[in-house]
Amino acid sequence: MSNSNPAIPAVEQCTSSHPVNLNNVRSSQRDLLSVEKSQRMAEFFSLLGDANRLRILSALSVQELCVCDLAAAVKMSESAVSHQLRALRSMRLVGYRKQGRNVFYSLKDHHVFNLYREVAEHLDEEE
Repeated sequence: MSNSNPAIPAVEQCTSSHPVNLNNVRSSQRDLLSVEKSQRMAEFFSLLGDANRLRILSALSVQELCVCDLAAAVKMSESAVSHQLRALRSMRLVGYRKQGRNVFYSLKDHHVFNLYREVAEHLDEEE
């Protein structure tokens, strides 16, 4: 049973022992992710669900590297690293600059570095 008077909390029964507070529901819906943004975020996090890509981001969190140095650092072929870098570039996680025939990669911005650092620190915390 709902009620339209804002001065009185709107309540519906969720179960026999726990009522739904419609004011809380409405309030949380204002800040709820849109379906489109939640889909984009899921794709973003899915991209990060690859250990090799995370190792590449780890190396790039220290310094800018060319593909050959990056491949040597993560012990992967240059072709495999280039493939992973394309995926990371598509989500704007890494940027690049050309210097002659070499291409140097780095983390795109501080948001990527902060995300990487926060997750790494979270996993290092003791339970």
